[in-house]
Amino acid sequence: MAATIWVGGHLLLSIRFLPEALQKKDLSIILNFKDKFEVVGLPSILILLISGIAMAYDYGVSFSRWFSFSDGIEKIISIKLILIFTTLILAAYAQLFVFPKASSERIRPVAIQIILVTLIGVAMLILGSLIQLGGV
Repeated sequence: MAATIWVGGHLLLSIRFLPEALQKKDLSIILNFKDKFEVVGLPSILILLISGIAMAYDYGVSFSRWFSFSDGIEKIISIKLILIFTTLILAAYAQLFVFPKASSERIRPVAIQIILVTLIGVAMLILGSLIQLGGV
C-alpha cells in the first residue's frame, strides 16, 4: 500500500501536474499538490524504509551483508536500500534547498527533483517484483 501511495503519487505529479506547471510556469500547481500529498506521502516513505529493512532480514540479509552484492537477493535488497536512502536524501535536500529557492521563474530544479524521485520510485517497484524471481 505504501509503495502504491509513494510511486502512484509521484507518477500523478510527474504526468499530470508537472507538465501543466511547466507550461504555465506556475509553481503553485506543484506546491498545492505537494501540500496535500505530504500528509500521506511522508508516512508511506517511512513505512517503505521500515518494511525494506524488515524485508532484508526476512530474506536472511542482515546488516553486515546489505551491500555485499554476493547473490541475486542481496543485489536487489542492496540496490533498493541505496535507492530508498537516496530518496530520503533527495527529500531532505528538496525541503531545505530546492523548495525554499523555488519560484515560477526557477521551476526547473523542482521539476528535476520530481522526475528523479519518480524514476527512483519506479525502479524500486520493479526491483521489488524481481525478488519473486530470486533476484538478478
